Amino acid sequence: MKILVFNAGSSSLKSHLYELTGPEIPEEAAASLWSLQIDWSHRDTPARLRVKTASGKEPERQVPIKSLRGELLSVIETLCSGETRVIADRREIEAVGHRVVHGGELFRESTRITPEVAQAIDSLSIFAPAHNAVEFDIIEIMEGILGREIPHVAVFDTAFHSTLPPVAYLYGGPYEWLAQGIRRYGFHGISHQYVALRAARILKRDPELLCLVTCHLGSGCSLAAVQGGRSIDTTMGFTPLDGLIMGTRSGSVDPGILIYLMRQGDFDAAQLDRVLNRESGLRGISGISGDMRQIEAAMAQEDARARLAFDAYVHRLRSQISAMVASLGRLDALIFTAGVGENSAPVRAAVCSGLGFLGVKLDDDRNSGSPRDQDVAAADSQARILVIHTEEDWQIARECFRVIHAPRGREGREDQ
Repeated sequence: MKILVFNAGSSSLKSHLYELTGPEIPEEAAASLWSLQIDWSHRDTPARLRVKTASGKEPERQVPIKSLRGELLSVIETLCSGETRVIADRREIEAVGHRVVHGGELFRESTRITPEVAQAIDSLSIFAPAHNAVEFDIIEIMEGILGREIPHVAVFDTAFHSTLPPVAYLYGGPYEWLAQGIRRYGFHGISHQYVALRAARILKRDPELLCLVTCHLGSGCSLAAVQGGRSIDTTMGFTPLDGLIMGTRSGSVDPGILIYLMRQGDFDAAQLDRVLNRESGLRGISGISGDMRQIEAAMAQEDARARLAFDAYVHRLRSQISAMVASLGRLDALIFTAGVGENSAPVRAAVCSGLGFLGVKLDDDRNSGSPRDQDVAAADSQARILVIHTEEDWQIARECFRVIHAPRGREGREDQ
């Protein structure tokens, strides 16, 4: 089965084509036949397309696209024609998997898309306006391009966290908030699910017996406490703004600050949204960038604010990792993934150096560089420390395959 995957973000669209064979859901990630990334952060300039095929061709070109439909038509064009062609005709695509950030309380698992499901995804844009709206548009356009005859499946970032207990998802506000959908949902669930399953295979352990803390550290950052393959606690909440200090997002702040800024600083909702999501985190503290690579480079030049941003980032990480372990009761493995988690040895070293009381001990030689799908813990560490390359797009394809092949009435996640 050839499955086309769409993973839309606020500044880019990633797409992959996978071929899954056999009656069972494959465990090991397969290389995509073809992949494409469109950078669309500036709609007034030509979109930049980076395409890679299984043969290794990586042409990059600019196309003067001003509409989402035009961008998606270009995706199909690069898939079916030119030097990046990997299929003869779009009819070879047998299913489409769509990453959807927010499923609210309506969607607790990956779901085949019907007109009613698509409308519900759009209605949840009120919770994730920067994501769900464009994801709904992609679903509508791709159904128009490829047809509704083939299955389209929504894979929700929030679904993996649907197993959170009430004590973990309740906020301390009025109980009536729940009826309004105001609760913790958690995000990055596709990544947390993948690396938790991958960790069990690396450790050769039954996932039902493991207590893991998974650290998704990219531009956005979140932790999950995974017990027996299920999320029981996480750092992001009602929106992806909650929790850890991130690249440009503040993470958790005292709500009184927002009241103060509205009363004394004449801030409105749009201004608060901009400050908290785009001008805070590493960028806000350092005054340099939200990119950890630039922070580390500035630290090497003895920039004091870059050092402060790094230390605050690490401090919050240690604190919240400890909180996740408290929810689990023990720690079998600490997992680092995503851009910073996979590639920043200094972040991993700084975080682990303060977690000795949890039985965490890093092997400095193994940690150096960018190890992939490896255990970097010292031999005498009580808890293992894994660096795992996240495969969100592959996980979307797997979920798509599972939903399509599940017997009617048995479409729950494989870890449930």
